[in-house]
Amino acid sequence: MTTLSPPRARTTVPPQGTRGILLALLILAALMGASVLIGWLLATLTAQVVPGAPAYLLLVFTLLSLLVLAPLTHRAFPWITNWFYLLPALVFILAFTVLPVVLTVNYAFTNYSGQNSGNPDSAARQPATLSADRRTVTLSGLEGSARDYLTCRTDTCAGATMVLYDEDASVPYRVKVASAQGNTFTLTAPAPQNVEVAQATRINKISYVGLANFQEIFGKASRALWPVFLWTVIFAFSTIVLNSLAGLILGILLYNKRLKGRNVYRTLLFLPWAIPTVISVQMWVALFNQQFGIVNKSLGLLGIVAIPWLNDPLWAKISILLVNLWLGFPYMMTATISALSTINDDLYEAAEIDGASRWQQITGITLPLLRNSFTPILLSGFAFNFNNFGIIYLLTAGGPAQEGRESTAQSTDILLSWGYNTAFVSAGGQNFALASAIALIIFFLTLAISIVNFKAAGVFEEARK
Repeated sequence: MTTLSPPRARTTVPPQGTRGILLALLILAALMGASVLIGWLLATLTAQVVPGAPAYLLLVFTLLSLLVLAPLTHRAFPWITNWFYLLPALVFILAFTVLPVVLTVNYAFTNYSGQNSGNPDSAARQPATLSADRRTVTLSGLEGSARDYLTCRTDTCAGATMVLYDEDASVPYRVKVASAQGNTFTLTAPAPQNVEVAQATRINKISYVGLANFQEIFGKASRALWPVFLWTVIFAFSTIVLNSLAGLILGILLYNKRLKGRNVYRTLLFLPWAIPTVISVQMWVALFNQQFGIVNKSLGLLGIVAIPWLNDPLWAKISILLVNLWLGFPYMMTATISALSTINDDLYEAAEIDGASRWQQITGITLPLLRNSFTPILLSGFAFNFNNFGIIYLLTAGGPAQEGRESTAQSTDILLSWGYNTAFVSAGGQNFALASAIALIIFFLTLAISIVNFKAAGVFEEARK
């Protein structure tokens, strides 16, 4: 007689090694994905039933779905409980890292802008009347064809979307078009009964344009991309060289234990780094004023003609480097002093016994031993200044204007400020798609430069060890 074996209990021991980690992450990702999908479906249904439903219901439904699905996931995989602590971290990573990256890449291949935003076009509103059966909309002020008005892909405009408004134009109602002829549009379904149609408009559609944004960028590369990229590299490289030299010299001088009042000097020289950048840069804007600034007034006492610090392309770049030096050398100075404290004093004593001068001690002991400490600082400093948007925006706002350049990429604009101007300044027409394409180019350029820097510094070789 055959006896049935009892059902095998689900194991609570998690899979080990890399396989276990990947499996846990996959299950958690599936759990969150299912929660988001259910939340989106419930929010969509709610919006159809209640048109004025708030958008945050998507988050509420997603959270409720997560609370329901989490116990079910635990029943299927008892060992996954030990990994639930990763859920908050994964949510933050997906929301603040993965999602922005995905959206940026996606928008780079669209025509998304202030004009093509996927919203109703308020500037194209036309007086409209609705037929008795509520299926036909007639625009009284339409000029041109219906296809041009709705930017349809077909002559009949089948499947296109219109937006209907009442007299107050307070709530938009989106309807689908079955066909269009002249200034008359036939709807796929009757318009809502609670709408007294007085106006209608079109949707500024977001559509995919392929590589058009990148073609536009490289098509005008001589007026924007190349000069801005060149200045970005010069700015980042010059800043890190000047700041590191100043910080290194001051750090070595102030580390001298025989220097009286060195703590006072350290405190005073540390102040530029302690003052908020927004305040200090605005102070420098006033100091560099061509007519009323203290800098030019002091130079005038020496018989020097007023210098257009912020009004000339070359002097504006020099001003940026000087201000960034003032802001950045305290950090390098502090890093130098901290690194010097790790060097054994016995090395200097032995060098003195051997008759080495102070300069020989610096070149033979200090600088070689500081190399390992300063390499990651210099690399990270270069990467930071490559995208140092704050100093550019606060000091010159990318200006002054330069002939032959794009209005969004002026004489002191770096790549990041160029993208910002394209997306958020009126001169750029709020072209979010083009700014996203610029962001992708910045990413690949930064990645290439970082790889070159790491290769030159031998970071990869150290990692292999």
